Amino acid sequence: MSFEAKSHVWDGIATIRLRGELESKSAGRLNRVIEEVATQELHRLVLLMDQLTYLSSAGLRSLVYAHQKLGRGVEIVLVGARPEVAETIRLTGFDRSVVMQEPTGA
Repeated sequence: MSFEAKSHVWDGIATIRLRGELESKSAGRLNRVIEEVATQELHRLVLLMDQLTYLSSAGLRSLVYAHQKLGRGVEIVLVGARPEVAETIRLTGFDRSVVMQEPTGA
């Protein structure tokens, strides 16, 4: 499956919808989107993950990259991660650096 990362920035909040498989071949694409939104003054990054079907270690490094690139002043919220994706995040301990939440209305 292919990978898509579509971003929208409004009022200091960057939202990126992730779709498909985030792995070594697609991680660079997410890094570029993160670099684009990082040019704006942000206080929150929301990653919509309900359509993300797979997260490899390379994909996880992209999430860590976002955390480092945006700095401690930017809250990162992961919304709607599927159980297998959430498990990967929890196993590495990265869930302690971000906010993980279910989609609203669920």
